[in-house]
Amino acid sequence: MKAFIFDMDGVIIDTEPVHNEIVRGILAKDNIFVTDEEFRKFTGMASTAVFDIFIKQYNLPHNAQQMSQDQMTTLKEYIVKHQMKPIDGIVPLIKNLHKAGIPMAIASSSRPDVIKFVADFFNITDYFKVLISGEDLPHSKPAPDIYLQTAQKLNVAPADCVVLEDSINGTIAAKSAGMYCIGFANPNSGNQDLSRADIIVNKITDIDISKL
Repeated sequence: MKAFIFDMDGVIIDTEPVHNEIVRGILAKDNIFVTDEEFRKFTGMASTAVFDIFIKQYNLPHNAQQMSQDQMTTLKEYIVKHQMKPIDGIVPLIKNLHKAGIPMAIASSSRPDVIKFVADFFNITDYFKVLISGEDLPHSKPAPDIYLQTAQKLNVAPADCVVLEDSINGTIAAKSAGMYCIGFANPNSGNQDLSRADIIVNKITDIDISKL
């Protein structure tokens, strides 16, 4: 391992259920109601890509970028209001990797301002060399684009990168990029199929960086 890459939602902060509720509220304004099973398919995808699917499916007179921005504004307000904490074990893992001299990045489907907001809110920004958003790329997870670009920016070969993911779309993206993938079975991310991951952990504290 020469670099460690974190997904954010469901890995650093437990926001997958919050995202779902916010999106439900936005879509409900157009009388569109989405089941939990449908939402599981979208976990890990960029919100603009998700809204674009609904706009096309229901012929909505909306802009996906604006809907995504509305979602992320509401999310940031929620994080502050509820004083959300990092997922258990994630900050010690980041600090241990830092002590070991392993360069780190966040590669998330969230918007760039939200990634920076969360990293700043948890006082972990300085640990990361790169913060990359899938919203800035033509193809969202499960495409490997975000992970390939992250490796390039870290100047590390994809095969030397370890990724921590909580969703089926994220694990597909990581493995398609040729990276080693740790699947985090976060129950709040829904019943995600993490079978493509190289290993699966139920707790962040189960990750032993000396074995990577």
